[in-house]
Amino acid sequence: MTRTAILVDGGFYRKRSAYLWGYKTAEKRASELLAYCYAHLQDKDGNEVRQLYRIFYYDCEPVGRKSVFHPLKKANVDLDKSDTYTWSIEFLEQLKKRRKLALRLGVLANQMAYNLKPEITKKLCLGKISIADLKEEDFVLSVQQKGVDIKIGVDIASLAYKHQVDQIILISGDSDFVPAAKLARREGIDFILDPMWADIKSDLFEHIDGLKSQWRKKSNSQT
Repeated sequence: MTRTAILVDGGFYRKRSAYLWGYKTAEKRASELLAYCYAHLQDKDGNEVRQLYRIFYYDCEPVGRKSVFHPLKKANVDLDKSDTYTWSIEFLEQLKKRRKLALRLGVLANQMAYNLKPEITKKLCLGKISIADLKEEDFVLSVQQKGVDIKIGVDIASLAYKHQVDQIILISGDSDFVPAAKLARREGIDFILDPMWADIKSDLFEHIDGLKSQWRKKSNSQT
């Protein structure tokens, strides 16, 4: 069988899965992630045609013990007391227990802020809403990850140079992987991109060997 490594951009997967399949508990989201990855090992009839080398999951631990000013509340928000913090910690703990899954954790930048969501900013600028109409959920915490893209690139290079796998499947919507993908392909690795039905730039097609998204919205993803 084809030896396959599956690399998951965690930040992308969390946002995309929530958009496609809605909110889930940390335990159910972790189970969903594993099921989604394992679906890549099967053909359309459910027969296993690939041998899993390992699933690599890249993300950052949530920010704790830090207060960030919220412009609508006009007060600081303690991040480690938020539901998002609790969910994220539990999600990573769930992944640690899963077989054949390796966590690759980066860090979050110290600078962070609550910003208006782009669609809300557009409505505000067009005069469709006023500042008085703003709600707490119209804001999103903006945080920059550090070290995640580098870890993905290093692992792709390592897998390729050591010929530990025949195929790499990357679940991501980012174009930063292109140099690593080109390296892997030069080493004879079959490189597949799974953008989870998100649009990708047309010029990315020349740097991958295939494009394959798994479940569609409202499909058997309710694992």
